[in-house]
Amino acid sequence: MPTDARRLALALSALGAALLVVAAGALLVGSAAVSPRAILSVLLGGKPEGIEAVVVLNLRLPRIVVATLAGGALAVAGVAFQALTRNPLADPAILGVASGAAFGVVLAQLFGLGSTVAAALGLSAFAFAGAMVAAGVVYVIAATDGRLPLQTLLLTGVIVGLFFSSAITVVISLVDFNRLGGVIHWLLGNLAPISGGSLAVFAVLSAAGVWLVLGRARQLNLLALGEESAIQLGVDAERLKRRIFVGASLLTSCVVAFAGPIGFIGLIVPHTLRGFLGPDNRLLIPAALLGGGVFLLLADTLARTLVAPAELSVGVITAFCGAPFFVYVLRTRYRGIP
Repeated sequence: MPTDARRLALALSALGAALLVVAAGALLVGSAAVSPRAILSVLLGGKPEGIEAVVVLNLRLPRIVVATLAGGALAVAGVAFQALTRNPLADPAILGVASGAAFGVVLAQLFGLGSTVAAALGLSAFAFAGAMVAAGVVYVIAATDGRLPLQTLLLTGVIVGLFFSSAITVVISLVDFNRLGGVIHWLLGNLAPISGGSLAVFAVLSAAGVWLVLGRARQLNLLALGEESAIQLGVDAERLKRRIFVGASLLTSCVVAFAGPIGFIGLIVPHTLRGFLGPDNRLLIPAALLGGGVFLLLADTLARTLVAPAELSVGVITAFCGAPFFVYVLRTRYRGIP
């Protein structure tokens, strides 16, 4: 029976190899034909100019980085939220963060900020602000006397998400539809390349969120035994729940801000990896970081190529994969339970 360290090493090696293969495929395929020889030449610096360099360095490579970061962040957020709620069907979208971010972007368009402040800060700033406001509202409403009841947290997240979704509908009905073309595309999930500065911010905030979650992996394992048992074993359950909530919210907010709402990754990847690695969060969190990147990068590659030269939103691909997966898990896990 392999040790935990060996199991983690094997999982990370396999996922790392899969990521390299999928990334190579993402570099090779697309509406613009670029030969493997040209791609290798560009990556090695032998051909810094020309259409091949533009396609590889300005379009495909940044998109690969964004997809890998976003997928990993969503998968880690999924592990965290499922461990927090002790529900393997929980998804980061339940927090209401995605709806809050979407409302921030649409609101920016309503006030005509898309050509002024957003030109300097980008719509990502408005999306991130909306996401964090939504997370704050969920926490303030759900927290009672310094405690964070999990069932109340879930219900509050759903309610806040529905509120912001309704607000989005109202705002869209008030704005000229011609001004919302880019926003509609963003609402479906968009992994278009972002600037170097935005990518650096995305990476730093995502790293902070992963650190918040990974640093409490062992305590999350104890929380799975029940709050009373965890407290008896020395875990500050309320502090742990607050920290995990902040970490999961930060990760989800980052992804939604820079790539739009992308669903089901936080459900599919953790649940699949749990079947191979077991419930130990010390193994699941680092594996999810790579596994989420592999899954979203593969989904984005399909979105770019299935109807080329047109392009599907990556959220469409993840939804087509996630909805049947959710039904399958629901029926197999809870079959026979009244």
